Amino acid sequence: MAEAEATPVAHHLVVVGAGFAGLQLVRDLKGAGLRITLIDQRNHHLFQPLLYQVATTILATSEIAWPIRRLFRERADVTTLLAEVAGVDTERRQVLLEDGSAIGYDTLVLATGARHSYFGRDEWAALAPGLKTLEDATTIRRRMLLAFEQAERETDPEKRRALLTFAVIGAGPTGVELAGIIAELAKQILWQEFRHIDTRDARILLIEAGPRILAAFPETLSDYARAALQKLGVEVLLGRAVSEISAEGVTIGEEFVGCRTVVWAAGVAASPAAAWLGIPADRAGRASVDASLNAPGRPEIFVIGDTAAVATA
Repeated sequence: MAEAEATPVAHHLVVVGAGFAGLQLVRDLKGAGLRITLIDQRNHHLFQPLLYQVATTILATSEIAWPIRRLFRERADVTTLLAEVAGVDTERRQVLLEDGSAIGYDTLVLATGARHSYFGRDEWAALAPGLKTLEDATTIRRRMLLAFEQAERETDPEKRRALLTFAVIGAGPTGVELAGIIAELAKQILWQEFRHIDTRDARILLIEAGPRILAAFPETLSDYARAALQKLGVEVLLGRAVSEISAEGVTIGEEFVGCRTVVWAAGVAASPAAAWLGIPADRAGRASVDASLNAPGRPEIFVIGDTAAVATA
């Protein structure tokens, strides 16, 4: 009697990161005959473009976050894993996890996105949260609403003024959206909710070190957005860099402004993917890859999304 042939083991693809790039990749590979493991440090996929609306009370967290397991519950080829990645052993072809375990792979895709960059001042993170996660959004929302509540009870004019001052650092899309919606809340929505303060007196600062807001967009759009913000009552400060942030406020150049709510939207850096692989990175920390998104010298490893920078000749 002939021996039964062993069932071939499907090619194992490990995808790290369930953001837009990682999620779309797994969706596109439906029916490809692969065994896929999707690893993320959170159990939900987040629609980041609408985070600012959670931060400013417009949307609930459940409206922009979806459980990863639910997204793939009909996909027998996909295993989702809640874990934090600590590194990659390229020789053994293993993804190393923070708990000391490892996941082997045949092909690896890193789609780990970007994180906040405080340009060497990481101590500012606790004072000026950025906006990348649901936790960030709820922290900003809590601080903003508490500032109004504390101002309602504050009798000292200077302290009340600081509580009613909101600073957004960085005038890219996130900073512009946040400054605009905070102004709308303060000046158009909340003003009838309090008895001892007029929220329309709130001061909203949008601080940008560069010469214009939305620098990645055409100048006509930057000018239009700036005019719209100013019409809402936002003070747009251009060519002004923040030199210090404290619990009492921000220092803009040499000028100190009392402020209890500060939001960071000034910069991002890529995840440590390049360091994990031991390959070159650009100034923002993005892994340098070829036009096929392959890591140099590693045909079995790809880097995609905000983690990758395609090397040019």
